[in-house]
Amino acid sequence: MGKVTIKDVARASGVSKGTVDRVLHGRDGVSAKSREKILKVIDELGFEPNVYASLLASHKSRSVAVILPEFTPGEFWELYEAGIERAVKTVSPLNIEVVRESYNQYELESFRAACRRAMKNNPAGVVIAPLFKAETSLFTAELREKGIPYVFVDTKIEEDGYLSSYGMPMYRSGYLCADILNFCKPCNEILVVRIERDKHRQSDPTVGRREGFRDFIAENAPECTVHNVFIDPKDPEDVARRLGAFFSEHPGVRHIATFNSRIHLIVPFLEKSGIKDLAVVGFDNLPANIEALRKGLVRVLITQHPDEQAACAIRDLSEYIVLKKAPAKRDNFVHMDILTRYNAD
Repeated sequence: MGKVTIKDVARASGVSKGTVDRVLHGRDGVSAKSREKILKVIDELGFEPNVYASLLASHKSRSVAVILPEFTPGEFWELYEAGIERAVKTVSPLNIEVVRESYNQYELESFRAACRRAMKNNPAGVVIAPLFKAETSLFTAELREKGIPYVFVDTKIEEDGYLSSYGMPMYRSGYLCADILNFCKPCNEILVVRIERDKHRQSDPTVGRREGFRDFIAENAPECTVHNVFIDPKDPEDVARRLGAFFSEHPGVRHIATFNSRIHLIVPFLEKSGIKDLAVVGFDNLPANIEALRKGLVRVLITQHPDEQAACAIRDLSEYIVLKKAPAKRDNFVHMDILTRYNAD
C-alpha cells in the first residue's frame, strides 16, 4: 500500500474526511465512540498526518521574538540578517512569525525597553544576544517563569534554562588570537584595542575571549606585556588621538589585537602613521575588515558564521514550539575560520 491519506482513514472508519480532521486537530463535534474508532484506524494503517499542511490549515500563528543590537550597514549585527531572512522562509509553514526587537548595545535602558516590547507581543519563544548579562539573567528568569523557551546567539549565559545556544567558542577564540599573534612573530608587547561600552559597564560580550587571550599569554609568553587602549567607536578623531598617544609612549609595539568586530576602526590611523611590520589580528568578516585584510593592514581575521547562528536559533525554537521537537544539541559552537589576504575571497 502507498502512503496512507486522510481519505483512506475516513473510508476505513466510515466517516467523512472532516470528521477525521477534527480528531487530528483535537476539535469538538465528534463522539467519543467515533473518536476512538478513528484513532484505532490511524494506528492500524500507520497514518502520518502532514503536520505542515495541517498547521497551515489551522491558521494558528505564533511569534518568535529576536532581540539583537541595532546596527548600521557594514556593522557586525547586520551579518545576522541573512540568517533571519532565511529562517523566516523556513519556518513559515509552521505559521511562525519572526518579530525583531533591536536595542542600543551601549545603553542598558534600551535593552530593557526591547525586552519589554517583546513581552507585550506574548512571544512563544525568544532569540537573544546576551550582551547585558546581568539584565539578561533577570529577563530569562521571567521567561522561565512563564514557560517561554529561549535560545542564545553570539554568546551565552551559563544557566539551566535555555533551550539551545549558538556562537563561537569565546574562550578558545581568544586563546587562538594570542597564539596567532605569537606565531606571526614572537612578541614582548601587545596592544589590545577595546571599545568603550555602556557607562554601567554591564555590557561586556568579549569577556570570555579576553580570558582565553590572557591565559595563553600567561602560559606561553609570561614575559609579554599587554597594553589596553579604549576607543570611542563613534569618534574617529578620538581613535586617532588615543592611538597616537599610545605609540608616542610605546613606539616599539608591533602586535595589535581587538576582541570585537571593529579592527577596521584603527586602519585609518595605521595608514597615516606609516608604522611598518605590524602583526594585526581581528575578528569577523565585515566588509571593512576584509578590505583591510586585502590591503595587508590586518594580518589575520578570525571569523564565525552569524547567519547560521540566527537561522538555527529560530529553527530550534519554531520546531520546539510547534512540533515539540527538542534540538539535537544544546550548545552549538560554530567553526572558527582563519582568513588571510590569500583566502579572504
